[in-house]
Amino acid sequence: MFKATPNPPETDPVSPYATLNSKKLHDAAEKALDHYLKPDTAPSRSSQDRAMKMFTVVPDANPEALTIETYETFSTVSILLLDLAESLDDKPRHLAMAIYRMSELGLMLVERSLDNERAIATA
Repeated sequence: MFKATPNPPETDPVSPYATLNSKKLHDAAEKALDHYLKPDTAPSRSSQDRAMKMFTVVPDANPEALTIETYETFSTVSILLLDLAESLDDKPRHLAMAIYRMSELGLMLVERSLDNERAIATA
């Protein structure tokens, strides 16, 4: 029987790694080992800390834009609470209406804040 390849196969006598920079190989190996073997030195945050930081507001946000967003949020909450209260009876309905009234109070406070912000801007 005839073999298609010689035993052992003929190879190029030059190493494929002869042209690579050994310093780069060493640095890459060190980086890989550090990644897998060195412990993380950054302090781990608790899940409660992460939950509290789910949403953030940029520090240099426009105050008027923040007030408008707050107004829209209160408006949405108020509408949701009214819809919820319509589907409830007795004590749960009274509770939903009480929360609705509190959201309306927040809405009025934000409206006043927005009016004050606009008055300052035009002055």
